[in-house]
Amino acid sequence: MPSISMFIPTVAALAVAALPSFADTLAAPTGPVLLTVSGDLEHTSAGAEAGTVVLDLEILKSLETRSFTTSTIWLEGDITFTGVSLRDILDYAGARGGSVSAVASNDYKVDIPLDSLEPHAPVVAYLLDGAQMSARGKGPLWLVYPYDDDAKYRTEVAYSRSIWQLNRIEAATQ
Repeated sequence: MPSISMFIPTVAALAVAALPSFADTLAAPTGPVLLTVSGDLEHTSAGAEAGTVVLDLEILKSLETRSFTTSTIWLEGDITFTGVSLRDILDYAGARGGSVSAVASNDYKVDIPLDSLEPHAPVVAYLLDGAQMSARGKGPLWLVYPYDDDAKYRTEVAYSRSIWQLNRIEAATQ
């Protein structure tokens, strides 16, 4: 006859599985929302619609910061960009599927396959040469690549994905 101690791990696992998952709810922004991620997501920001993650500057700054200096085809000289890799933002939101659409405030939209993302590129920059970017200065968020680091970042595809005034990311459904 089996002892009760044999069933305790199974009962405990069932009890934990029945609890609501609070890990799927992310912090609500306290400042102005700079970026909205929606679509096929594992997480939701507190107070947001299901499948929506909203990020303000403080939330972005709480993620791993990446900086690089590069030239661009849009500005003169070498520029230092600071922000968060797109991969890290999508991981934070729990994006699933094979691609995302990055959308600017003027509705310019480009699809980006998730398998083309690298841990360090592209970056959703919120600082340009150490200063926050205004909407007139291609901000407040600009999706950029370290163009000078590799020829693959100096292509029409990379340039077309370099969206300034980025404000939305839509994760495609699986």
